Amino acid sequence: MNESDASRAPGLLPDAIHRAAKPGTVLLRLETTRSREGNLDGAWWPRSRDIGAELPDLLHALTVHLGPIMRVGLDATAWDELPTRLVIGDQVVRIDSFPVGDDTVLITRGDQDHFSLLVVPPHATVEAARAAMARAVRADNVTDAAQILIDTGTQAYTVPVEGPRSGEERHEPEE
Repeated sequence: MNESDASRAPGLLPDAIHRAAKPGTVLLRLETTRSREGNLDGAWWPRSRDIGAELPDLLHALTVHLGPIMRVGLDATAWDELPTRLVIGDQVVRIDSFPVGDDTVLITRGDQDHFSLLVVPPHATVEAARAAMARAVRADNVTDAAQILIDTGTQAYTVPVEGPRSGEERHEPEE
């Protein structure tokens, strides 16, 4: 084992994975045990909040590993222009909007087989994304997605609503 192998924690993604991943690839980790006792079944690190660009690659990768995907549930407020369905190969996948939070995506295979994936925000640093994804796929994980992101310093990024510029204070009118 060389020095760089020893310095990297086991089970974590390699450095600069987002930069090294080629277009059309998906940054996805799935739990490797069949027990599915953990709180999450995997983790996904999309490059953007453009669901039309990100979801087809995720669904293709999941179909290879899990079989045909019937539905995807996600929070519409977390994504740009949410479609109601996508066609992946010859399969129509229904897209449902649920208030699950922008940190989770729900995948349905078949009639009732659900998978819950942590969604690492696109802006996450490599270190934080690696830590969050590794924690999400642990078989003994009982922590929910939002807490994993908080614990790893990868909180969801919120786009500021029109308001004060940097250095300005915002005052709400008194009633």
